[in-house]
Amino acid sequence: MTTTDPVAAARAVAGDCARAYQDIFAERLVATYLLGSLAYGGYSPAVSDIDLAVVLTNTRDGDASTMDTTTETLRGQGSLQRKLSTFWASLPALRAGQDDGRFPALDRLQLADQGVLLFGDDVAKQVARPATDELLLESARFAVDVLASDEVISEFHNPRRLLVDMVWFTKAVLFPVRFLCTGTKTAGRAATNDEAIAWYLAQPQPIAASLVRMATRVRAGHPLDSAQITSELAAGLMPLYRHYIDEETRRLLRVNAPAELVTAFTRWRQRLE
Repeated sequence: MTTTDPVAAARAVAGDCARAYQDIFAERLVATYLLGSLAYGGYSPAVSDIDLAVVLTNTRDGDASTMDTTTETLRGQGSLQRKLSTFWASLPALRAGQDDGRFPALDRLQLADQGVLLFGDDVAKQVARPATDELLLESARFAVDVLASDEVISEFHNPRRLLVDMVWFTKAVLFPVRFLCTGTKTAGRAATNDEAIAWYLAQPQPIAASLVRMATRVRAGHPLDSAQITSELAAGLMPLYRHYIDEETRRLLRVNAPAELVTAFTRWRQRLE
């Protein structure tokens, strides 16, 4: 019996979704690209997203609603489609280093450096590469917005979803590892999960190394063992985040980041005590 190649299956879904955006936007669609692990390697069937980039000639009122509706419709078509994450903007905005749709700086950088063309004209070389400081500030804001919320902090103190949701578990553990690597080893570009893990575990006495190794195994498809994960989270999650917050705060101060962002990191650390 032939086993379906998970990478080929995910790429096929990406191609179908790209055609759907092409049908919706017609002559306004300049190009669609693969981003993320399907573009640069390291795709994990257990936890990886299917990342697409849609480049338009221009943006109009209603595009955000159209994109949201189309993406949600596509996600409803199957288990692989539920992994779909779509970034979009106009070509003029991308050339100017701006975002007039949904296209954060880290993902614009991925498009410029690693995007794999699916349809249309190859315009990746026209995309302005974000400056290192812009990447730092945006990733810091993302971390605060996504990981410093009341809900997430409560979950970190008393894990429930982390014990049963392998996608959330791997993201929660590996986000700070990837942020640390991006800010240290790969400044100027986003670190992949694989290189971030290898870099982090090669550091002298890395904080929460056992937890990071467990997240790596789960990311590779090993089942969650809630009893083992409970003890690993209790021992390693808070120290890992405090280490990341301390390092990120030092970087923010070095680039004279806005005071409110530095304050947000300070408060975040206090709430993790």
